[in-house]
Amino acid sequence: MIPVLDWQRFAGGTDRAGFVGDLGRACRHTGFFLLSGHGVAQALIDGVFAQADAFFALSPEAKAPLDIRRNPHNRGWVATGSESLDETSGQMDRKEAFNIGLDLPADDPRVLAGEPFRGVNVWPGLPGFRDTMLAYYDAVRALGVALHGAFEQELGLEPGFFAPQFSAPMATLRVLHYPPAAGGIGAGAHSDYGSVTLLLTDGVAGLQVKPRGGDWVDVPHVPGAFVVNIGDCLMRWTNDIYISTPHRVLPPQRQRRSIAFFLDPDPDSVIAALPGTGAAKYPPITGADYLRARLDATYRPEPSA
Repeated sequence: MIPVLDWQRFAGGTDRAGFVGDLGRACRHTGFFLLSGHGVAQALIDGVFAQADAFFALSPEAKAPLDIRRNPHNRGWVATGSESLDETSGQMDRKEAFNIGLDLPADDPRVLAGEPFRGVNVWPGLPGFRDTMLAYYDAVRALGVALHGAFEQELGLEPGFFAPQFSAPMATLRVLHYPPAAGGIGAGAHSDYGSVTLLLTDGVAGLQVKPRGGDWVDVPHVPGAFVVNIGDCLMRWTNDIYISTPHRVLPPQRQRRSIAFFLDPDPDSVIAALPGTGAAKYPPITGADYLRARLDATYRPEPSA
C-alpha cells in the first residue's frame, strides 16, 4: 500500500517521468511513500541517533533549561507528557523530543527584528551534538527542497516554482525517544503541519497510518529509507489534490527512536491554491501564521513555579 520510490530515478535522470507518475499516485491516494536512494550518508544518520541517545540519557534537571515551552521559536526539549498531538483523546503523548530549527546567530537581523520562527537554537553541552545535528539538518533540508522539484513536475508547475518559498524555511529537525510503555499513546493520531516530513526510525514497530475509508495499518520499515508524508500545508497549497493522512505511534514494548525532519516553507510564504488546482477551498495564509496556529493547539503551557 505504501510504495518504495528510488530517488535516483529522478535525481539521476534515469526515469524522471516514471518516478513523477509514481510520486503523484502516492501523494494523491495515500500521502505516504518510502524514499530510498536519497544519498544521505549512513554514517551521518548513525551519528544523529548516537547524539540523540546521549541527550535523552541526561537527567530531567539537565534538560529542563532547554524546555521548549520557554522558547517562542519551537526549539528545545519536549518533556514526556507535555505535548498532545491528538487534542480529542484527552491523553498526553508518552514521548520526549528535541527540536532544532534553522541555525541563526543572535545578531542576525531577522532574530533582532523578532520575526516569527527566527530565533537561535538552544544546545546541550554534549561534544559533537551541534555539529552532527546541523550537518544532518542541512543534508535533509536540501533533499526536501529538491523533492519539491518533483512535485512541480507532477503538478504541472513552472520549474523552480517552489524554490523561493523554501529559501530560509521554518524547517524543524526533531529527534524523538519513546520509552517502553504498557498503555497510553506514544504519539496521538494527527496529521503533520508542514509541507513534507522525512522520517527515519530505528526499526522498532509502532508507526501506523489511517488511509481514507480504511483502518489503521503499520508502516513498513525499509532499512535506510525515509518515510515521507505529505503535510497539511502542502495539502492546502494543492487545494486538497495531495493528501495529508492521519498517523500515530503506538506505545512500544521496547525503546523506540526516530528522527523527523519537518519541512515548512518560509514564514512570509503565502499558502494559496496553486495554479491549475481549481477554485480555492481555503483563504490565503502566511506560512508563519499557519504554523503558529497549529503549534498553539499542541503544547500544554509550562506549569507555574
